[in-house]
Amino acid sequence: MRYALLINERPGADDPLDEHERAALSAEYMAFHDDPRVIGGEHLQSAETATTVRIADGEILLTDGPFADTKEIFGGYFLVEAPDLDSALEVACRVPALRFGGSVEVRPLGSPSR
Repeated sequence: MRYALLINERPGADDPLDEHERAALSAEYMAFHDDPRVIGGEHLQSAETATTVRIADGEILLTDGPFADTKEIFGGYFLVEAPDLDSALEVACRVPALRFGGSVEVRPLGSPSR
């Protein structure tokens, strides 16, 4: 079964890191792609680069940023092919954002009905 690991980060949580610590953190994230259960994933640019689309009264509204009142922002994701939830959770528990106060939502992917 495929799972999405949705990584929520605390903005600025890694600001205190120096250049070497940031490089080590980046390498830690890249190492996830060596796990055969990880079939994809990307890091998102900062929330300030987002555009949110809504429809209100039949009109499309575009606004800059997520404008979410939250202490965490969606920062990236991994797609995992795992035999069960426990295996997907094992991968999720290694996500570095957890050490910086973030969270990882693990959600099975649905199959579109046709």
